[in-house]
Amino acid sequence: MSAEGFDELIHQSTRLSIVALLAAADWMDFAFIRDELGLSESALSKQLSTLEAAGYVAIERLLSNHRRRVHVKLTQQGQEAFQAHVRALREIVATAGDATPA
Repeated sequence: MSAEGFDELIHQSTRLSIVALLAAADWMDFAFIRDELGLSESALSKQLSTLEAAGYVAIERLLSNHRRRVHVKLTQQGQEAFQAHVRALREIVATAGDATPA
């Protein structure tokens, strides 16, 4: 079954967790995302690069007090894709709830 708005790119569990976390804030610090989701820096970087290539996140690299800081946010496109994906998941779950056992 396929629901309109279902997004294979977002649906992967790590990316879904990242996008859901970002949906709750404007800009978020890379280290916070890493720690909150229990990811390695390389795993998070890889997933953020995939989301950035799709236009779903914007990444800002700053130099502050001689330390590199990375901030991430969902783009408008990312917000819309996430909301559509959530609607699609709800539709799938609702349809499954309507199914009668054989």
